Amino acid sequence: MKSVWLERLEEGLIALLLAAMTVVTFGQVVARYVFNYSFVWALELSTYLFAALIFLGISYGVRVGAHIGVDALVKALPKAIANKVALAATLLCLLYAAIVLFGSWIYVSKIYEIGILAQDLPIPQWVPRLVMPIGFALLLFRFAQVLYDLMRGKDAHLLGDEVEDALKYQSDESSGKGTQP
Repeated sequence: MKSVWLERLEEGLIALLLAAMTVVTFGQVVARYVFNYSFVWALELSTYLFAALIFLGISYGVRVGAHIGVDALVKALPKAIANKVALAATLLCLLYAAIVLFGSWIYVSKIYEIGILAQDLPIPQWVPRLVMPIGFALLLFRFAQVLYDLMRGKDAHLLGDEVEDALKYQSDESSGKGTQP
């Protein structure tokens, strides 16, 4: 259930959004402090880009196991019970993502029907807000991937393991892999 093209698209969009947000913000700072001029639309565009970055980044975080959480109790459980808890947690995450996907779709539909325009940009507000249902659809897909892997008995995680990452980075630094020349 691996979709390499979707992963590359997701990473590319996140990189593009981050780069665009950086360029717009940097341009605004230069315009304001060097030329004593301000782009009226820069803050609103940066806000929309940041929101898109967040909503797409949520599913990316699930894919790479970057979300943090408290799992001390689950790690203390026997493996069979911990797997059942992971399945239940994943099902609850799927339910959450489905509910918010449905609600965000209704929200964007209402804004579309009303026809509200953005404050400083000449676009309807539903266009940048469409990233909400897209982001939660991706999140639903990522949770479905985790559930699929768990049901097949593969090692799948909803959360990142900070201790494991810290130990890995520490061993990289002590072996000279993580240091700069």
